[in-house]
Formats: sequence, structure tokens, C-alpha cells
Amino acid sequence: MKKVYGTASEALEGVLHDGMFIAAGGFGLCGIPELLIAAIRDAGTKDLTVASNNCGIDDFGLGILLQTRQIRKMISSYVGENAEFMRQYLSKELELEFNPQGTLAERMRAGGSGIAGFYTKTGVGTMIAEGKEHKDFDGQTHILERGIVADLSIVKAWKADDTGNLVFRKTARNFNPPAAMCGRICVAEVEEIVPRGSLDPDQIHLPGIYVHRIVQGQHEKRIEQRTTRKQEVA
Repeated sequence: MKKVYGTASEALEGVLHDGMFIAAGGFGLCGIPELLIAAIRDAGTKDLTVASNNCGIDDFGLGILLQTRQIRKMISSYVGENAEFMRQYLSKELELEFNPQGTLAERMRAGGSGIAGFYTKTGVGTMIAEGKEHKDFDGQTHILERGIVADLSIVKAWKADDTGNLVFRKTARNFNPPAAMCGRICVAEVEEIVPRGSLDPDQIHLPGIYVHRIVQGQHEKRIEQRTTRKQEVA
């Protein structure tokens, strides 16, 4: 089965439709599937529900889909550093489902593992718990969180072979593996496609069984924040 495609647009051909649910990997601007996000923008697919730790920044990452009003709902942990995200949420133009980071990652992993839901103490007694089933375990209250199964997963990896085995580089191994797992179709963009058999099996972070399509491309590596210290004078 062919998994390697020439461009991000080709890799998404026949997959996109209005109103779909997308799980996106990345954390801040680290390990985000920027080429696939741009291809979704160019395709004009709208009324999207997107599960991702955050929504990029105003002019990069998922933030560009907010600019074009293609996202209807975000399932996220973090709103900061994206003024348009905050503006749309506060003006009720964008629906937002807050999730603690660990809960969101586990919801994705659970969905990819065939687990319908799980109980967690995180969020008990807060707005996160509103409307959710509560249950006591060993004298402590937990809430039921549902596993996430998305129509499409978009992720970014460092290396892949042509069967879809993925290796993520350092911090980019964040939400990418669980996001990849939970999609009915997973499309991965990578920096390099290497020959089959050249990846050390012990270094593969996500097996190719989860990955349906791959595209190689050039990526822009941005830094979210830079801190500086004044030079000390002797």
C-alpha cells in the first residue's frame, strides 16, 4: 500500500470534509504539522473541531486556521500566546472545551488503544468536571473522561521509513504519538524519509500500523519566546 506522497495537499486528497474532527500533534510551536495545516487552509475545509494542546500563534500553526475562520471548536489545554484564539473565545465566535494537558494526551491515547473512557482525579471540583460522571475509588472522587477518536490525525516527525514507522526528535515527542494513534486516518509530515530497515527498532517511537500517509518537506523552525539577560559588567 502506498504511503509516501509528494506534497501535503496530495497526502490529504480525499480525506478532508467540512465538519470533520482533527487531532493535531505538537506543543506550542514544537513539532507542529505546519505543512498539513497550510494544506487544510488552502483546501478551505471549514466547521472543524480540532483537538490540540494549543492553537499555535496568530500567524503560524493552527492559528492560521483561526484567521480564516475554518475552526468551529477547539479541544485544548492552553489559550495563551494567541490573541485571535482568545478574542474569538471571549466573543463566543469559537467553542472551546478545556482539558488538562495530561487528560487530553490520555484521551487521545485511549481512543487509539480502543479504550472508550477512563476515570481521573484531575479536574474534580472545577469547571472541567461539570456534566461528567463522578465515581469514588478508594475514597477519592474521580470523573469520567471519554477517549478521543478523530476523523483525521495530523502529526510531524523527524524521520520515517516508507512503511510509516516514525521517530520524533527530542521535545517534538510530545502530543504527536497519542494524536497519531487516535485518528481513523493519520497523515504524518516528516523531515526525512529513510530506507526501510535503516531505523533501529528500539528507536521507533510510533509503529507504522498507525500511519496511513507520509509526506516529506522543508519546515520553518520558530521559537515561541526568547529570554535575554543583560551582560554583566565587571
